[in-house]
Amino acid sequence: MIGDALVPGRLREAVTQGATIGHALCDLVIAGGTARQPIEKIAPGSSVTSTHEALTNSRVGLAHTPDWFSRALACDSESRQVEVGHVTINYRVWGDAELPGVILVHGAGACARWWDHIAPLLSGYRVVALDLSGHGDSEHRPGYQLSYWTAEVAAVATAEAMHRPILVGHSLGGRVSTLSAIAHPELFSRVVMIDTPLSHQVSLPAQPRAHRVYERVEDAVARFRTLPEQKHMLHYVREHIARHSLRAVRGGWTWKFDPRIFHSRPPFAHDLPKMPLPLALLRYEHGLIPEQMADQMVSLVGGSMPVVQLAGSGHHPMLDRPLELVAALRTLLSAWPSTP
Repeated sequence: MIGDALVPGRLREAVTQGATIGHALCDLVIAGGTARQPIEKIAPGSSVTSTHEALTNSRVGLAHTPDWFSRALACDSESRQVEVGHVTINYRVWGDAELPGVILVHGAGACARWWDHIAPLLSGYRVVALDLSGHGDSEHRPGYQLSYWTAEVAAVATAEAMHRPILVGHSLGGRVSTLSAIAHPELFSRVVMIDTPLSHQVSLPAQPRAHRVYERVEDAVARFRTLPEQKHMLHYVREHIARHSLRAVRGGWTWKFDPRIFHSRPPFAHDLPKMPLPLALLRYEHGLIPEQMADQMVSLVGGSMPVVQLAGSGHHPMLDRPLELVAALRTLLSAWPSTP
């Protein structure tokens, strides 16, 4: 049996009372429709509405945005870059440099901005969230392999001179985090996977489909979807993430991620037995990991992996249960024995 049987009592309490965390102060974006025209990047100086202005104006439901969310977004952060294999990788940083480190790795099609309301609440840590190549504000590659992304995670940790940070990865980001630890065990201390299944649970397109271009930001935001689809999302979180998943192109706005990132990958079950560092799994009631799969994953790592089940959430907990996610992460990281 997984779930509560493997969760320390202190963690169970924190998870069930996640809403109290607020005072302590990404996975797949899908756009319906086909491309109406080739996507062309905007040249500097072009007469278009500024990206910042368009992405921050006319936000929906600001009057109903809770204080904890507004305070989290107002926390100081820095945007930095590092070059990996001739590609510029963008990442964001919160917290003092001398604090223990946490690196947040988003899922397929998402970006670092999916963590904007999560990272500031991980108090006591230096938190870094990167855009993997082909995502967010990082550059695109001619093609994508898991090894490219693991190299990017390692490069960010090295660039920030982080002493064996903890990797926290959502969905595909959990696999990238695990493979990063396998490839560079000297750089990291532990890994937390957030609803990372053993295999694809959704159908991937046979061929990449060009993104649709929307004339207005609001039109694109209205079409924001996740894969797998998650019907319940906090409207203010959805609004923020959707707007920061867009970039200006000739003719309007389109999604930042490269459609070519989606392709078949070797089974994750081949990698888990190689994991040299402590590993934990957060799974969700309406996520991609049924109990039987979680049991299989525990077996693959020798039975030593804590598994935490959170009730009520879908595959994307930062969209529907962010405070419970923060509570689980904070308590797990504080209760989990660290690696020297």
